Formats: sequence, structure tokens, C-alpha cells
Amino acid sequence: MRAMILAAGRGERMRPLTNTISKAMLEVNGRPLIQYQVEYLVQAGIREIVINHAISGDQIENYLGDGHHFNANISYSAEMEPLETGGGIYKALPLLGDDPFIAINADVWTDFPLQQLPTDPDGHAHLVLVDNPPHHPAGDFALEQGRVRNKGNRQYTFSGIGVYRRELFSHCVGSVFPLVSVLRPAISDSLICGEYYGGNWIDVGTPERLEALRKQLHK
Repeated sequence: MRAMILAAGRGERMRPLTNTISKAMLEVNGRPLIQYQVEYLVQAGIREIVINHAISGDQIENYLGDGHHFNANISYSAEMEPLETGGGIYKALPLLGDDPFIAINADVWTDFPLQQLPTDPDGHAHLVLVDNPPHHPAGDFALEQGRVRNKGNRQYTFSGIGVYRRELFSHCVGSVFPLVSVLRPAISDSLICGEYYGGNWIDVGTPERLEALRKQLHK
């Protein structure tokens, strides 16, 4: 199974830290976030990894190289300007093969066991949903008997971890678009399955949450 790390964001909420460095290269206890993600995937037995990047993406390539130091085989999908999550995945499809693949945001921290993700999802995608963090109280989706719904009695936040089939992007064109813009119509057609995870998960999206993660891991 192949995986993609989404690392092309501008890091606007991380400024001024990201004025001169890619968000994915921000360090936590001496290692950049992107390295933790690569190691996370390799520990789950996933070694074929695609990373997209845009602003300061050369920093990521210079640091990780082809991945052999991390027991991985890394290829890159470079974007002149960030294409957002959906556009970034769509552009990288030629590197991801024909089988379902994992995609994970570079700026999430979690102990979710990637090994339990389905390699043959029931539908066009399988999403991991988590409890709503304080900065996102409204959530994104509901979950009913293993199917993701756009609305429900209880809303959850999308973790940034999912398994996708190429079919999810079959009607797309190469442009800038968020992943949610293809997910919501597929959810309405009952084509997206999912699961809830109640373990450790952090959206490392601001300097404050980055510092909180550093303190958590330093204990």
C-alpha cells in the first residue's frame, strides 16, 4: 500500500515561524514534523511514500532525499502554488498507483494504528474521525453504522487520515480545490465509510499547539 503526506500548505496560521521554513520542517524535540510522519508510516509497514510540497518544498527534499535513510522510498509532487488538499492529491495520482492509498496531513500528530486501516475500503474512501478539538467545535462529519454522513446527531472532526480510491477523483480536473469538495457529494451518495478514533490526536496548526506538543513529548 502506498501513502501520501500532504505537506504543501502555506502555514499561514504558523507565522512568523513559517516565514522562512516549511511548516512540515518545524521541529519537535529535534526532529521535523515530516520526519515523524515518514517514520510513522514506515513503522506501519508502508514504505512507498509520496510527499507534495510547494512553498519552501526544497527544504523537505533536501532533508529527506529519496528516503533510504528512513527505510522508505520517497517521491515528490511539487506544486508551483499550493493546490489545497484535493488538488494536491489529484495532481499526485500518477505517483500513487491504481490501488487504494493512504493520505495523511503533515501537521497532525496521533497514535492511531495505521495498520488497522482497510486496504479495500467499502466505497470511494475511508475516513478516520476524532472528537472535536476546542478550535473546531462544530466538527465536519457524522458517523452512522460505519458510513460517514454530512450531518447527524453527533458531529466529529476529520482527522486528516484516510484511505482513498482513484474513483473519488474521477470527475476532477487539475485545479485548486479542497478535499472536502469531493468528499461531501460522495458522502451524499453513501460512498464514504469511516471510523471513530478516541486516542491521541493533535492538529499541530498554530505555534501554541506546536509548543503544547513539544511539552507533551518532552515529559
